[in-house]
Amino acid sequence: MKEILNVSNLTKIYGTGESATKALAGVTMSVKEGEFVAIMGPSGSGKTTLLNCIATIDKQTSGEIVIDGINLSEVKKAELAAFRREKLGFVFQDYNLIDSMTIYDNIAIALTINNVAPTEIDKRIKEISEKLGISDKLRKYPYEVSGGQKQRCAAARAIINNPKLVLADEPTGALDSASSMDLMRILQVNLNRDLGATIVMVTHDAKAASYAGRVVFLKDGRIDKVREKGDMSDADFCTKIIGEMT
Repeated sequence: MKEILNVSNLTKIYGTGESATKALAGVTMSVKEGEFVAIMGPSGSGKTTLLNCIATIDKQTSGEIVIDGINLSEVKKAELAAFRREKLGFVFQDYNLIDSMTIYDNIAIALTINNVAPTEIDKRIKEISEKLGISDKLRKYPYEVSGGQKQRCAAARAIINNPKLVLADEPTGALDSASSMDLMRILQVNLNRDLGATIVMVTHDAKAASYAGRVVFLKDGRIDKVREKGDMSDADFCTKIIGEMT
C-alpha cells in the first residue's frame, strides 16, 4: 500500500543555549494510505509539535517529512499555502468556522479557494453533507447549531478537497461525551472506512484513540511504543490503551 506520510529522524528544538528545549528528539514513523493513526502522550511529550511540523505550521530543526512523495524541506515558503490546500485537510478542536458564513459557505470556502466551478461545489457539498448527516443544517450559521454539528461541518470542510492526509488536533476536546463519540464514528466510518481518508489524530482521550487502527505513544519527544488494534473491538482497544497509559 502507498505510503502517504514518512517522518524520518525528526527533531525540533525551541530556543538556544541553556534555555533550549528539545520538543522532538528523533521521531521516525510512517502512515500508509487509508490508515487511521492516533498520536498520544502526556503534556510535553511532543505530540502537538509533531502534528504542527507535519501540518507545515512549524518547521523542524532537522530530519525529514515526506507527504505523498513530496519532501516538505523542498517546498518553498511561498508555495506552502497551496500545498496545504491541495494535500492536507484539518479538523481543529475549536472548529475554526466563520460565524458570519452559513454552514454551506464554511464548507464551500475550501473549494472556492481552489477555483472549483460553482456547480461542482454544490454537488460535492450535497454529497458530503448527506454522508455526515448535516444536510438540513447547511443554511444555518455556526452559532445556530450544536458543537457536534459544528465539528461535522469542520470534518466536511477537511475532506471536501479529497486531501491526501487529514490532520485532527484534539477534535473531541470541546465536545461532550455523546458528541465526541458521534464525531469519532464519523472519522472512523464515514471518512476513513467509506471515503478512504488517511487520518492522523492527536488526542489525550483513550476512548477517542480507540477508534483508530494504530496508536503511537510519545514520551519526552520520542516514540515510546506503538500499539496495533488488529481484530480488537473499539472497547477492547480502549481498555488496552488505558492500560498502556497507566
